[in-house]
Amino acid sequence: MTYFHRLVIALFIAAPFIASPSFASEHLSTEQVRAVVAAAHGQKIDLSAKDMSGDDLTGLDLTGARLAGADFSNANLHGVKLVDADLTGARLVNTDLTFAWFIRANFSRSDLHGATLQTVVTSRGMENTPDQAAIFVDADLSGTHTTLHFSFDDMRGANFARADMTVVMANQSMGLLRTEFKSCDLDGANFEGAGLGHVTFRFARLRHANFRGADLRDTDFIGAYLNDADFTGARTDRATFESATLTGVTGLDTRSPR
Repeated sequence: MTYFHRLVIALFIAAPFIASPSFASEHLSTEQVRAVVAAAHGQKIDLSAKDMSGDDLTGLDLTGARLAGADFSNANLHGVKLVDADLTGARLVNTDLTFAWFIRANFSRSDLHGATLQTVVTSRGMENTPDQAAIFVDADLSGTHTTLHFSFDDMRGANFARADMTVVMANQSMGLLRTEFKSCDLDGANFEGAGLGHVTFRFARLRHANFRGADLRDTDFIGAYLNDADFTGARTDRATFESATLTGVTGLDTRSPR
């Protein structure tokens, strides 16, 4: 089969999904999704509400794609570029997002329960900047396995219950890799029962945040806004609260230095 014939077939398969309204939500195979991307040629890809659960989409470039309501549950999105992608309300339950690109992606109200978020790309340079921040408003990240710099992200109301972000110091021979929430907006976020050892929350907004039963050993809250946060039952050994705002906090002894 010639290259021309292969291209015609790919375009025929992909045509309904490029810059178009959503169609039926039947399951798309890995081959169909890759055909859509191959035929896009810079056009906006629309896979809104499509079922791609369990697919191996390793390395795909979904920059700017419309993925609202799409189902990626149990899929392999290792190294996938989601720059400027709209994943509002998407399902990413138990999805592997290792080395995925999250720059300016919108995960509002998405379900990432149990997903793997290891060494995700959140910046094109060495440091995160506000213009590259992602959105996770009301997203469910409970039970995730996370090593990720969320700095400057809008994460109001996000759910991190029982998420595992604790740094394993024995694995740090090449330097300290840790999850960071520097300058994030986490007002109303839920971290109940989460592992947050060595995590950084410097200058983050955490008003009314729930840390009940969380592991906060060696956690950095320098300059954080923690008004009305709940630390009931949390382990705070060696946690740092220097210059943090602690008005109305519960379950934390603010009288003694930490």
